[in-house]
Formats: sequence, structure tokens, C-alpha cells
Amino acid sequence: MDDGERVSFDLNESLKYYNDNPNSVPCTDADPELLEAESEPEALSNAQINRILEPIIDSIAVNPDAITRPSNFDSLQCLLKYFPTIPTQAIGKVLDLIASGLSAEAEIANQDIEGEEQDTLKDHRELLEMYGFLLRWAVTALESRAADKATTAAAPVGRKGKGKGRAAAASGSWDSTTHLIVALETMCKVLKLKLIRVFVTTSERDTFVSLFTKPVYIVLESEQRVKITNVRMHLFKVLCISVKHHGHAFGAQTSIVQNLTYFEHLSEPMAEFLQILSEQYDYPQLVDEILRELSNKEFNSNDTRGPKSVSGFISKLSELAPRLVIKQMTLLIKLLDSESYNLRCAVIDVCGNLIVDLAKEDDERGDSNKAQMEAFFDVLEERFLDVNPYCRCKAIQVYTNKILEYAQLLPLEKKFNKRRQKVANLAVRSLEDKSSNVRRNAIKLLTKLITAHPYNLHHGGVLTLTLWKTGLQVATANLDALKPAIENPPVDQEAGNETVESNLYDEETMIEGGEGTEGEESRKSPPPPPPPEVPEVDNSDEIIRLNLTRRYYLEAVRFIEVIHDASEHVCQLLSSKNKSEVVEAMDFFKVLHTYKVEKANDGIRRMLRLIWTKGNSDEGKGIQSHLVDIYKALFFDAPHGFNANEAATYIARNMISLTQGDVTPAELTSLEQLLSRMMKEGHVSDLVIHKLWQIYGVQNRSISKKQRRGSIAVLGMLSLADPDIVVRQLETILRTGLGPLGRSDLVLARYSCAALRHISPSGRKAKGMNTGSMTKLTNDHAILVRLAALVELQTENQEWFGVAEQAISAIYALSKHPDVLCTEVIRRKTKAVFSQQENPAPEPEPEPEPAPADEDVDMMDIDEAPSSPPAQTPAAIHEQEEPKKGGSSFPLSQLMFIVGHVAVKQIVHLELIELEFKRRKGEAEKSNIMLSFGDDPYSNLDADKEASPQKKGGEEPDDLDLIGGTTEDDFTEAMGIIRERELLYGENSILSNFGPLCAEICANNISYKKDRTLQAQSALCMAKLMCVSSEYCESNLPLLITVMEYSVDPITRSNAVIALGDMAVCFNHLIDENTDFLYRRLRDRDASVKRTCLMTLTFLILAGQVKVKGQLGEMAKCLEDSDKRIADLSKMFFSELATKDNAVYNHFVDMFSLLSAEKDLSEDAFKKIIKFLATFIEKDKHAKQLADKLAARLPRCDTERQWNDVAYALSLLPHKNEEIAKTLTAGFRVVQASA
Repeated sequence: MDDGERVSFDLNESLKYYNDNPNSVPCTDADPELLEAESEPEALSNAQINRILEPIIDSIAVNPDAITRPSNFDSLQCLLKYFPTIPTQAIGKVLDLIASGLSAEAEIANQDIEGEEQDTLKDHRELLEMYGFLLRWAVTALESRAADKATTAAAPVGRKGKGKGRAAAASGSWDSTTHLIVALETMCKVLKLKLIRVFVTTSERDTFVSLFTKPVYIVLESEQRVKITNVRMHLFKVLCISVKHHGHAFGAQTSIVQNLTYFEHLSEPMAEFLQILSEQYDYPQLVDEILRELSNKEFNSNDTRGPKSVSGFISKLSELAPRLVIKQMTLLIKLLDSESYNLRCAVIDVCGNLIVDLAKEDDERGDSNKAQMEAFFDVLEERFLDVNPYCRCKAIQVYTNKILEYAQLLPLEKKFNKRRQKVANLAVRSLEDKSSNVRRNAIKLLTKLITAHPYNLHHGGVLTLTLWKTGLQVATANLDALKPAIENPPVDQEAGNETVESNLYDEETMIEGGEGTEGEESRKSPPPPPPPEVPEVDNSDEIIRLNLTRRYYLEAVRFIEVIHDASEHVCQLLSSKNKSEVVEAMDFFKVLHTYKVEKANDGIRRMLRLIWTKGNSDEGKGIQSHLVDIYKALFFDAPHGFNANEAATYIARNMISLTQGDVTPAELTSLEQLLSRMMKEGHVSDLVIHKLWQIYGVQNRSISKKQRRGSIAVLGMLSLADPDIVVRQLETILRTGLGPLGRSDLVLARYSCAALRHISPSGRKAKGMNTGSMTKLTNDHAILVRLAALVELQTENQEWFGVAEQAISAIYALSKHPDVLCTEVIRRKTKAVFSQQENPAPEPEPEPEPAPADEDVDMMDIDEAPSSPPAQTPAAIHEQEEPKKGGSSFPLSQLMFIVGHVAVKQIVHLELIELEFKRRKGEAEKSNIMLSFGDDPYSNLDADKEASPQKKGGEEPDDLDLIGGTTEDDFTEAMGIIRERELLYGENSILSNFGPLCAEICANNISYKKDRTLQAQSALCMAKLMCVSSEYCESNLPLLITVMEYSVDPITRSNAVIALGDMAVCFNHLIDENTDFLYRRLRDRDASVKRTCLMTLTFLILAGQVKVKGQLGEMAKCLEDSDKRIADLSKMFFSELATKDNAVYNHFVDMFSLLSAEKDLSEDAFKKIIKFLATFIEKDKHAKQLADKLAARLPRCDTERQWNDVAYALSLLPHKNEEIAKTLTAGFRVVQASA
């Protein structure tokens, strides 16, 4: 081509125009049609552009030198200007044209370079620069268009621009990725040329190389592009060749550091790029320079994006290329002093990755690697105390997810055993961290430490402390026997001295046969092996082996003791408000149970209370569901290989085991809720229920009392979800729990009565429940006769009171007319008691039938139809249970209990009648018909009927027919009159005779000094009767308060406290003036009374039943009570109180005054209480006001202790008052008046 036809191209000048504004690049020789469209380039169609491009394509296809024609070059430049608006097909053609022309030119240039054709190099240089400039422009414009398209797609489409919208939709299917990859491949092809022979100076070569690297960095800014692996690899290849062969290292370093500062998505891709550059292109120098620059880089305190991106880059790089990072650790370690927690987290992550990498290497550099690993371990352990919780979490996570995860794959001698014990201690300490996220991760770490523990060589891998302590003793004894003359190292004196606490799961609940019965066959706990026979000869190898064995046992014992310590803290975290923390704690105890750690049972029982968890729909239900899943996995999933019958037996035994051991009533109530839920969800099969009934009802074989009791307790819990479970087996209960076995085992009778009570749920419990297929029973039914007989049972056993309570409740739940039956019971009992006092017949009470031996019986061998004893008539029952013993006050105590509990149940009965009346009246109003109840449990509502059974002869069977038009208010008023006047003061009321009697016994405590049971039951009876009538309550309130104050029996005092709480709800006007007596019980000498009082006051205050009048200081003192349960309950109270209208702020000064004046409260305890209370003062306004009030006390302080108390409280409040600060700085001044 003649020089006159060649375009005059200067790369530097063109770049100057382009960098200033691409539209300013001159293209005067472009096709006239393109020049005319400059004002409206979007008007260009594909056809027009094709007519212009085709000649250019043809000429360049023949010879790449055709690009030098002014018309061709300027036309392409003009089209590049129009890239944002021209059709996508045209963009693809232009890009492919430039790439193909540059590729062809690269091949020709390569031939000339290899052939050392010096004359043509100048022309090749110009062509390469022209194509390179066009390719840079094209790729950059392509990315700019893609970014604009993404922004437009995210914006809503307006009414205008419909044509553009259709065009965008039409081009939406076009993918530019293929064209971009072709362009990047062409760049790689050009960069592989020996450019040093084409470009004379370094600056010229750098300028040319930048034509390819700059668009690469622009493409990297697109997160969507970087996610495409093929595109990302081509981008890396361009940069790698540029750095390796064309001196682009410094430019790459600058660009990478800048990109990490501004683009978070490039943190991991840049690490991947440096790994490829180092490993495939053997150029690690760039990694060193970048890490050196980053370690010295200072970030703005307001910049969060930069440190986050850099930290991600460093962490990823240490994971991909740890050998490169470890060389620069002396520089990176300085980032631990950075204020950015993200950078500190990165260094922590790097240490974890380097430890894992060093552990993977062979022992060739053993000593050097060990020293480096120890240093990195030290850094990790230091970060457990970092000021930022995210860094503390990161240190824990590195151990959990990296080090321990990899340690599982290592042999025993390389499992980081020396560090394992230390990190376990650190994790236990982190359980007390103030950050819930740190505590949650600490639980995860401990769980991982247990599952990855190295103590699998003995005892099947279980972590039962007694087994390992016994093994330690055996190993020590063997060692001592082998080398008696050698002084042995000191042995842990506590080893073997601790006793295993009573296990929740008794031996009776384990399946006989042993093998595979605990769900995880790998977790066997065989007895410790007997000491092997030790040869008498001196054997150094044997001594070494025994030393190692002893050391192994000692480390295991220490580790298990740490886990025991941790379990106590995790138990507390089960009460956390953070859902994820609670879930982790639950999983922790599940793992402990799997590895047979003794402390597992405490947590498994403690988590039962989580069944009551409330919160939003997700959190509350999530915790409850997780609890169900854990109990299902632990107790309801039979081991693999069991058939249906064996699985049912296994599950039944496990369910019984949950009711045994030292189980509190609260835990049994929670277990009842859990099992009823699991019954509703279908986790309990009919076969399991059948097995439970077999255990309970077997008559012809010996079976342990614990199993029989547990089976009916579980069945009663399940019947809460499905009452038909009990309804179908009434005959079994009648024969067992209410028969001779029940009378000889009162605990069994109590559980049987509780199961019967669940047949007919009442009130709120009945809503949404299956109430069973059983209707109310008549009073001559065998079940009710047996229940009445249990209530009247003559016995000196204290368990009778629990039986009587459940039996009376069952009578009121099952009977059509419970008041009639209970009246007869009271009448008969009264006659028996007082006739016995008048005519004592001191005959020895017959021995109860021998209790069944505490032996276990395989339930699969129990007969399906056990033999039943002959039925007894009611008369025979009463005759059998005639009082046999005289001269004792216990029958009178029984009578007092019966009267009190019947009175309370009668109140509930009246409320149910009222509810039933309102319900039926509402239904009658809807259907516009007259109420007609007929013969049912609520047909006789006359006041005298409630007080006396004389009018039950059917004289007025349809009382409600006469009051069909009675309003609800009238009915409620009538019920109130019955409760207030008739029950305790009616002429025909049988209860009216006992009000004065129980008050007389309580008042004459000296006369009944020896009868503590009688005093306790009389006080309880009087308290219950006081809840019936306000008149009776008012007249006997001083007596009850006296009993509460001066009774020597803590149970009586506790009952009086609970009664006052109930009265505060029923008759608030009477109790409101006497709440001080209630608060005094917080100083009671007995912890159980204090705990009861605190729970009662907690309910009353939070429910708004009593007004707080400055007595909260007494409850605040409980925060530092020696009883941990009292302290925890007090913390819960104040946490709940703080949510109610600034309650803690309103009473803070009063509490402070009381606590500061308390002489028995130590200064340390005072500070802890005030510090806890101050955490609830969250508003600056409140803190300032409290500070002003407290500061006013400083001049009036008489003692230094008072001044110190006020000063300490002020130091906890962010008041920002300079005057107060000056006063505090001056300190307490002692001024002595001059003589």
C-alpha cells in the first residue's frame, strides 16, 4: 500500500484523545453515512452498518495491512463511538473483525520476528498499535454497554422510550461473553510475541502492553464477568503473560491494591490470580510486593469496604498459596495492631491456614515447622482475648473448622494434643463471654473437641470419667509394681475419689442382652480391664509403655474434667435469649450423651423447660422443634437392626427412664408437655403404648416399682394429647393403680389418679383438644368409688397427700356431681376421725402387702392378658379401709387437707359452671331457643346445692329452666354470692364447720407443738379457705401472717407465702397493705422459703397484681444470694421488669438507698448488684437525671463507704457532667470542726 493511502497514526496522540473523551477522537475519513448519523447514531440499522463493514472485512481478510487505509480505520473508530447505541449484531461483527485482524497480524509479525526481518518490524509495530488501540476501545465500550444494560434492567420501565425498551428486549438474548473470550485469546496471542524486538524503548512497550491490561482491569470490575470461570481464566492469563514477560509487575501491583480497596468481589479472584502467577508462571515476587504494601497500608477509620476486601484477599491467598504467605508473616503480623477488626480476623485466618499447611508437610523440616506452628498457635490463643467479638469468634472458628477438622485425619501423635487441653480451657472461658456469638462458637468448638478427641484406644472412645479414672489408677499401679525403687511422678490425688452422680437412666431401663442397646454401637462402655500380670524382671520397654499409657490416661482425665466444667456453663446458656446459642447448647448435650459423659443428663433434663419457649413464631417453634428432634434421636430412635417389637420395648424403657432419678416436679411438667407434643406429632406408636400398659398392668409377675410407676406416669402424660389412651384401659387402672397395688404403693396410686384426671381436661386445656370418648360418670361408678376410697385411706404415709390431691382433682374431672361425692367423703372422714378420737381402738395397723421386688422384667415376656383379682364392692372397700389405729393426729391432718383441697376445687367447679352457662346461653341466643340443659353435671346450681347435698334428691332437676332469661351479669353475681357467703357461711354448708376448726389449730400452735403435720395442714387448709371468701380472708389474715412470720416449719411458711400471693389476685384490696410482710420472707433463714417468695413476688409484680412501693431493693439483694437458683431467678425478674415502662429507672434511686444502707451487704456484692441494675439504664436522658439525683447525695455522705457507693454508681452512668466529674475527682473529704 502506498504511503499516501496510509493513515497517519500516533498511538500516544490517539490515547490522549481517547482518555480525554472517546467521542473527541478524529475520524474525518469515515464513511459519509456514518458521519451523517453522528447526531442520531441509534438510527443506524444493521443493514446500513453491514454495507459499511463488508468491504472492510473483505479487505482485512486478504491483508491485515488494510486497516491502515484512512476510510477503514476511521469507519471502525466511528462505529466504536456508536457502540452504546448500535445493534448488538453490529457490535459482535466489529469486535470479531478487530480481533481477527489483530490475530492475523500477530501471526505475520511472529514469522518476521523469528526470521529476523528487521525491515518490516516498523510496519508491524504500527499495525499492532492500531489494532491494539481499536481492541482496547472495543472491549472497554463493550463493558460500558453491559454495565449500562444492567443498570437499565434494574430500573423500572417508564411510559417513554418504548422503542428503546423493545430494542433492549430484542437484544436481551445476545451474550457478549463469546466475543470477549475471543478478544482475550487474541490479546494472549499478541503478548506471546517477542515485543522487545518490535518496540525499541521500554516506555513504548509498556504503552502497548497497557492497551491489553487496562481493558482487562475494566472487565475485572464486573462481578458477573468474574464469576464466569472461562472469562476469569483468560483475564488472568493476559495479566500473567504481561507480568512475566513484559515488565507489568509494578503496574499489576498498583492496580491490584487499588482494586482490592474499591471492589470487594475481587478479593478472592486476585488471590487466585497470584497463585496461578506463582505456580504456573514461576513469578512469586509480585505476591511478596503486594503483601508488603498491604501490611504497611493505612486505612481511613471510616473505610470499612477496603479492610474487608483486603482481609478476604489475604485469607484466600493463605489458603491457596500458604508457602508464599508464610515468608511475609513478619510483615502481616503487624496487622494485628490495626484498628480494623477485619484485618485482625484475616491474620487469625492466615495462622490457621499456615498451621494446617505446616502439619501436612513431612518431617524433613520437623523442628523448623514445629517452631513456626507453636508461634502461630500462640497468636491464635492470644486472639481469644481480642477486644472485638468478631476476632474472638474468628479465632474459635479457625480452631473448629480448620485445625480440628484437619486433625481428625492425622495419626495420634500429630493431633495437636499439647494444644488441645489449652484450647479446651480457653473455650470454657469463652462460654462466659458477653457476646452471644462468641459463646455460641465456643460451644461449637467444645463439641468439635469432643467428636474429634484422640482418646479412642480405650473404653470404646466413650468419655465416662469414672472409667478413665479407674484406668489411670490401674496404669499407675502397674507402673509402681514394675519399678518400685524408682520415685514415681505425683499422681492426681483427686483421681478416683469422685463418685458418679445418680444417673437419670436407671439400670431397669436398659434392655437385657447388652449388645447394641444404646443406639450407637460404637459407644460401648466396658468395665475397666483388670491389671495385667507384670513380670518381675526389669523391663525398660515395658516401663516406657506404661509411662505412655499413664500419660494417655492422665490427659484424657484432664480433658473430661474440662468438659464437665464446660457442661455447667452450657447448662446456663440453655436459658439464653439467643436462639442459635440455645440450639448449639442443645446439640452439645446431645453429643455428651452420645459419648456417655456423666454430666450429659443434667443438660438433657435442663433443656426440658425449653418446651415452654415463647418468642416470635420462628424462634419459639424452632427451639421447640429442635428439642423434639433431640429427644427423638436420643430416646425414640431404636438402634439399627431392631424389629418392631424390640424397638417398641427399647422406646418404652427409655420413656420410663425419663421419669426416674432425681426429677423435680417442674421437669415432670415440662416432660408432660414434651411427650404430649410428640404424641400429637405421631412419634409414639400404638405398640409402644401397648408395652407401657403391659408394664403397668402385669399382675402375675414381679416387676420393679420404678418401672410400674414410670409407665403410668408416661401414659398419663401421653393421655394429655389423646385421652382415649386411658379411657381404653380404665379396667387396668381400676385393677392396678386403684387396687391393692395402688394402696400399697401410694406413688403408683398418685400417678394413676393423675392419668385419670387427664381424661376430661377442663377450661383452657380443653380448647383444641380431643376430649376423649368418655362422658361424665355417676357417683356410684367403680372408678369414683375407688378414688373416694383412696381419699379416705387410713395411713401414716406422707405420700398420701399427693394421692389425695390427685384423687380429688380426678373426681372433679370425671364426676357428674363431684360436690355430692366430696361432701360424702368429708362426712365419712369426719365421722371416722372424731369417732376414733372418742373411742380409740389401739390395734396395730396391718402390714401392707409386700412391695414387689425391684427386679427388671423383659416386657416382651409379659402376658398379654394378666390375671385380675376379683372385683370389690364399694361396701367391701370401705369395710377393708376402716381405721385401725387410734390416738394419732394424722387422720385429722388428712381431714384438714381434704377440706382445703375440696374448697379450692369447688371454686374452680363454680367457674366452670359459669363458663358453661355463658357458652350455652350464647348458643341459645344464636339459635333463638330457650336453654334446656337436662340432666348433666351443671343442672343443679342452687346455692344450697353447692353447700349441702340434701337437696340432691331430684326435687328441682331443672333449676336453669326457671332462669332461662337470666343475664350473664346476674349469673356471675349469683356465683359470687355462693362463693362469698354460702360455701363457708351457709347454714347447710359442710365446709362452714371447718373454718373455725383450722383457725383454732393454727392459733394454738403451742398446744399442737408436737404435731407439725397437723399444724402444716391446718395452715394450708385455712389459707385455701381464705381464697374462697373475702370475709373469711379478712378475719383470718392477721393469723396467717403470724403463721408465715413465726412458724418453725419452712414448708408452712412457703405455703403461707403462696397463699398470700393467691389472695393478692383474689382480694387485692386486703393484701395490698400487707405486702411488706411478703417482702420480709426474702430475708427468711431457709433458702426454699426465699425462693418461693421470690417466685411469688415475681409473678405478682410482673402481672401488675401488686404495687411496688420501694421494696425492690429487697429483690435486688437476691442478685448476690448464695443460692444460685435464687440469684438466677432474680436476674430473670429484673430482665423482664426492664421491659415494662422504664421500671428499673423509676425505682433505681430507691433500690440504691436500700442497698447502700444495708449493713449486712458487702461492698463487693453491692457493686455487683448496682452494676447489673445500671445495664438497664439505656437512655442518655435517664442516665443524666439519675446522675444528678445521686450527685446531690455526695455532700450529705457521712461515711466514706456511703461516698464510695454513690461514686461507684455515678461511674456506671454515662452522664458527661463536668461538675460531677470534678466532685468525684476531689474525693471524700473529712472535715473536722476546730475546737
